[in-house]
Amino acid sequence: MYGRNSRQNGPGFDIEEEMHYPTRPVDKDRAEQELVVNIKKATSPEETAPKQKHVRKCIVFTWDYHTSISFWSGLRVQPILADEVQTFKALITVHKVIQEGHPNTIKEAHSQASWLETFSRTVGGDGQRGYAPLIRTYVTFILAKLRFHRIRPEFNGLFEYEEYVTLKGIDDPNEGYETISDLMSLQDQIDSFQKMIFSHFRHSTNNECRISALVPLVKESWGIYRFITSMLRAMYRRTNDTDALEPLKERYHSQHYNLRKFYYECSNLKYLTGLINVPKLNAEPPNLLDHGDAPDLPARPKTVSSPPPAAPSPSDVNEQARLLKQYEEQQAALKAARDAEERARQEAERQQQMEFERRQREQEEAQRQAQEQLMLQQQQMYNNQAMQQAGELERELLAMRGQYERDQIFLEQYDRRVKALEAELAGVSANINSQMASKDQLIQQLQDQVTLWRNKYEALAKLYSQLRTEHLDMLSKFKNYQLKANSAQEAIDRMERMERDLKAKNLELADMLRERDRARFDVDRQKSSHKDEIDRLRRELNFANERAEDASRSKSSEVSTVLTKYNRQISELEDSLRSKQLQIDELLSKLHGASDDLDRLREEKDQEIMFMQEGMDKTLEDLAEAQANQGIVDETTNAQIDTLILDNRKKLNEIIDSILQSCMQKVDESIYELESITQAGNLNSTPEYTLSMVEKTMNNATDFATIYSLYLGGERGGDHVEVIKSANEFAQSLSEVLINTKGITRLASDDDASDKLVNVAKLAGDKGLRFFLNLQSYNLDLKPPHQRKEIVMLNNSESRSALTKLSEVVDALIPKGAKAGLSKSNGDIGDLVEQEMLGAARAIELATQRLQELMSRPRDSSRFSAVDLSVHDAILASAMAITKAIAGLIKAATESQQEIVAQGKGSSTTQQFYKRNNRWTEGLISAAKSVAFATNLLIESADGVLSGTHSLEQLIVASNEVAAATAQLVAASRVKANLMSKTQMNLEAAAKAVTRHARRWSVKSRLFPQTGRERGR
Repeated sequence: MYGRNSRQNGPGFDIEEEMHYPTRPVDKDRAEQELVVNIKKATSPEETAPKQKHVRKCIVFTWDYHTSISFWSGLRVQPILADEVQTFKALITVHKVIQEGHPNTIKEAHSQASWLETFSRTVGGDGQRGYAPLIRTYVTFILAKLRFHRIRPEFNGLFEYEEYVTLKGIDDPNEGYETISDLMSLQDQIDSFQKMIFSHFRHSTNNECRISALVPLVKESWGIYRFITSMLRAMYRRTNDTDALEPLKERYHSQHYNLRKFYYECSNLKYLTGLINVPKLNAEPPNLLDHGDAPDLPARPKTVSSPPPAAPSPSDVNEQARLLKQYEEQQAALKAARDAEERARQEAERQQQMEFERRQREQEEAQRQAQEQLMLQQQQMYNNQAMQQAGELERELLAMRGQYERDQIFLEQYDRRVKALEAELAGVSANINSQMASKDQLIQQLQDQVTLWRNKYEALAKLYSQLRTEHLDMLSKFKNYQLKANSAQEAIDRMERMERDLKAKNLELADMLRERDRARFDVDRQKSSHKDEIDRLRRELNFANERAEDASRSKSSEVSTVLTKYNRQISELEDSLRSKQLQIDELLSKLHGASDDLDRLREEKDQEIMFMQEGMDKTLEDLAEAQANQGIVDETTNAQIDTLILDNRKKLNEIIDSILQSCMQKVDESIYELESITQAGNLNSTPEYTLSMVEKTMNNATDFATIYSLYLGGERGGDHVEVIKSANEFAQSLSEVLINTKGITRLASDDDASDKLVNVAKLAGDKGLRFFLNLQSYNLDLKPPHQRKEIVMLNNSESRSALTKLSEVVDALIPKGAKAGLSKSNGDIGDLVEQEMLGAARAIELATQRLQELMSRPRDSSRFSAVDLSVHDAILASAMAITKAIAGLIKAATESQQEIVAQGKGSSTTQQFYKRNNRWTEGLISAAKSVAFATNLLIESADGVLSGTHSLEQLIVASNEVAAATAQLVAASRVKANLMSKTQMNLEAAAKAVTRHARRWSVKSRLFPQTGRERGR
């Protein structure tokens, strides 16, 4: 209806130009549906070429409606980013539509540049099918083509020369030179892209999809080649300065030969020649001096060139930066204003639509009422035929009037829409003008900066020529200095001999130190072996004494014989012990003699070093005198020093590599124990203790990564000793984590949970192995220096992530009631820890009091025999000894915990330290609770054995529980304890005492008569 009235509302805005309809009888909704189907078929996941009929229908749609918005919308809804083949076929379709579609397609494609960039970001590496490099290069080429069309909108998709001249209307040499240069750059990108396509052909698979990408490249390269040929001929005819065009001519000849090779390779592809006719080029480039068909239009008016601006000062540079920032702020403000205008326009449109609907409803209601009234009149005058005809005419008149009113409403709405669009167009024009003015200012500032850098470059060129002259003068003096350097070389040789002698002495000293360490190790090993043997003999002696006491009640005649036998064995063992002690004294005397020899050698070495130092001082004085005359000796000495430094660094790297290799072996052995079904791990471990070890391992990993980064950068704190120490600590803690994780698999609910825990722990171990492997010097040497620290941090992040997953899985093994121990505490966490330790101490005190009550209780000789009473006395004595040892253990653990907090909190509070190390705190609390529980279990078992309700086996299990809880408490304290800490050593000694008493009780319990056990049952 409105297409027939070409109304114009405002200057230069025609309604028929905005709403274009095809000349063919086509339904637009149906055409859009068919367009979506064609796009889907053209970008199918099969590795075949997009069919020409589907692509052709997309192109025809843009010519029918003079727009490509529906094409881009249909392409966006397809899952083309999910498959490499679909992405590549979509790029081919886009390229063909931009080439052969309506000119508005190129304008509307500029807004799709950011979406096209996502194509290259969604693929990584070479892809699964090898299309990833082709996709990235294709996207780069299409974006370059769109940038070219944005700068030069007069070009169509196939770069036709006649249409360009008709639209451009000028033939300025400067304009032509820039145009040809830009086209040649685009031609170079086409050449590089087609070479990549040919290089990605596969010999054993179908290359149809890849070959189809060459079709638009052949068309576009041929159009650019024809345009450049015509334009260069016009340039040669327009200007007389052929030297200025010589670079373009050489570049043109090079591209001619590349295109000829490209077209020859395309002509050998049968599938490609079946789609298009491949052009054929002559062996030699055409003659550019031939007139050809290019037009010759008048040149542009020349502008008066202004003198070059002076070099800007730093204040000008700051001013330019300020103007640039102001320009960005203006752009942001303009964008905000545009968004506000768009929202206001949408609100106005919504209100207009509501008003239109209201008026339409009112008009329909009025029409309905009029019709009802007319029907009433018709019923009254049904006998009059003339009145009936009049009624019919009135109904038609009312219908036409209603149609007229609806048309008026539509026209009013359309007028308001046109006015809103005109206002929006005026705002956009003003916005664009302001942007162009800001961009002109920015371009002027950039030109000033270019002039500044050109002046700096000229100054540097002058300085370079001056330095080159001075360098030639220095070369003439070099020969004279070289003669003087020969005399200094002799002094350097003497210094090297002295250094070799010094190294030999150092090697001898190192050998003596190794001998001393080996002797000390032998002594320690002898002591440990003798100590173990003495303990074993003492255990056998105690065992024999106890058996002798039991046998004395039944067989008094055999006691004297057995005692004589064991006394003889004791005397023999004491003699053997004295002989071993003599051997130990002899070894100690030898060790003292070796130490004296070492001191004597050290004194001799110090004297030799003093003499050598005097000789070196004399040599250095000679060198200083020689260096005063020439500077070449410094370079030689520095080169030798650098060589020594590099050799030492290489040796240090080899040492560190060997340390890292040993750490890998340690972690690898722990992984083997983790996966082995014959290894049970640490059966005394708990989830809380394992979590504290995981936290310690994460901290050690971070410390190791930090120290290794400092070592790579040669910074302070990155000494190789620290690297070795931190690597060993990280490997040891990771190994303990794996062993303890293997131990807590017994707490898993089923086999699946146990396998999951082992797999997650193995993943953490593999990450640690890869961490040590990637930090080997032969791996880091392959990377650039600036990426080495990133590799360290990346491996540290992966290790921490794996350990965090392990911590989550282990945390699931903790009972729900025990998880919220720290989180539910309202008071100070330090007070909570102290309460748990005090609670354990009170439990020990109560256990001691209960044992004393049991010992003071009168004995029932009528119920128990003399043997049972002696067993009860032994049980109470052993339980009392274990309880006293546990009391000493709790005291030592409290002191160790206080020392750890005092040294670890620094300037923070105790509560902050416990919160920062919450895993360790939970493990410590759990260990203290375990000790208290095991002690109570031991006392209850002892009381039950005395009362006859428990068996001796239950008492043995209780003693074993005490030993396990003791080990857990010591391990929890050991996580944060310092090396060679006195309190930690006291804690270790107290733990050994508890374990010793528990082991002794287990040995005694096996010798008790069976009657007590049967009575217990």
